[in-house]
Amino acid sequence: MNGLNSLQSFAVWALPVLFAITLHEVAHGWVAKRLGDPTAQRLGRLTVNPLKHIDPVGTVLIPGLLILMGTGFIFGWAKPVPITWSNLRRPQRDMALVALAGPGANLLMALAWAAIGRAALYLPSLWAARPLFYMSIAGITINIVLMVLNLLPLPPLDGSRVLSGLLPGRLAWRYNLIEPYGLWILLLLVGTGALGWIIGPPVTDLRNLIFSVSRMR
Repeated sequence: MNGLNSLQSFAVWALPVLFAITLHEVAHGWVAKRLGDPTAQRLGRLTVNPLKHIDPVGTVLIPGLLILMGTGFIFGWAKPVPITWSNLRRPQRDMALVALAGPGANLLMALAWAAIGRAALYLPSLWAARPLFYMSIAGITINIVLMVLNLLPLPPLDGSRVLSGLLPGRLAWRYNLIEPYGLWILLLLVGTGALGWIIGPPVTDLRNLIFSVSRMR
């Protein structure tokens, strides 16, 4: 999206980032409810109203700064949806399914943005088509980044919940002991550039695949 200034980039990215982060959390709560845990519903978190999910730092400050700084890499997070592990019918297996729901929602949103982007190509007005097309590219990008990032097997990311659900009980318990250090490990990966090296290739491949299938490029 070359040619956009910082404020234009912010306007294009704001809505896709907000929906990508908040609906990721809603998906966790929705699947948890289907598997026996109504905690998220009771606390009013099964809603698309972003105000219920916004984390001032993870949903607003960090993504906003990354957009305005033009870093080329954007991520963030919302307030985690509360899950009561003991309410799930088969807790270890079901936590893995709940964890997969977030990245799964991001994939579906990426495909939805691709459909919007393709439709934008047929709009008669360039003034309407161009912003919508740029927004669809942003929507595809942020959702693929969040999907791939969250599938990393690093506690407390979703991928770790999936792996924990597949491991034998005692081994899963030992693996989960990493969680208090997970955020520091993630920040270290970001600071050293290693995170981009790890998730960059799959993000690029998936984006290109979606662009190709939707014939946006």
